[in-house]
Amino acid sequence: MSSPSKRREMDLMKLMMSDYKVEMINDGMQEFYVEFHGPTDSPYQGGAWKIRVELPDAYPYKSPSIGFINKIYHPNVDEMSGSVCLDVINQTWSPMFDLVNVFEVFLPQLLLYPNPSDPLNGEAAALMMRDKAAYEQRVKEYCEKYAKPEDIGAAQEDDKSSEEELSEDGYASSDGDDEVAGKADP
Repeated sequence: MSSPSKRREMDLMKLMMSDYKVEMINDGMQEFYVEFHGPTDSPYQGGAWKIRVELPDAYPYKSPSIGFINKIYHPNVDEMSGSVCLDVINQTWSPMFDLVNVFEVFLPQLLLYPNPSDPLNGEAAALMMRDKAAYEQRVKEYCEKYAKPEDIGAAQEDDKSSEEELSEDGYASSDGDDEVAGKADP
C-alpha cells in the first residue's frame, strides 16, 4: 500500500462489498457504523448490533476502535459505553488484518469465547463463571430486548437486498428517513 489513507479506503470498500451494511458518520472515512449479527449457535444468535468503528490515523498499523451502539451483555464489552476491551483487539491486531477480519473473525470470536478474567463488565464476568446457564439466559434476554434488527435504526435499510444491482446510491443515503426498514439478511 502506498499510504494508510489508501489502505483505509480499500478496506472500507472491501467491507462494503462483503455484504455488510456500512453507514458513514462524517465525510471522511475514519468513522462509520456497521451492522453486525450475532454468530450462529451462540446465545447471541438472532441479535443485531450497530457497531461504531473509528479508524486511527495510523491504521492499519494501529487497531480500530470498536463499540456497540445498542446494548450487549458480555464480559469484555462495557455495558454503558459499548466499548470493546481494547486489550482484546490490540493483543491480536496486525496490519495484515483488515476490516472484514474484524467482522468475520474478531467479533464473532469475541462473542463465542468471552474472557471473564479481563472484564469490562464485571457482573457479566462473575455470572458467566458462577452460572453459565444463567449467563446465557441473560445474554438472550438482552438480545431480545436491545438487539432486534429494528433496534439498529437506520443501519437496517433494505438497500442491501439487491446485491446484483451494486450501485453507488445503495450506499449514498445515510439519513434513512425516506427508506423502508427491511428484514434482516438471512
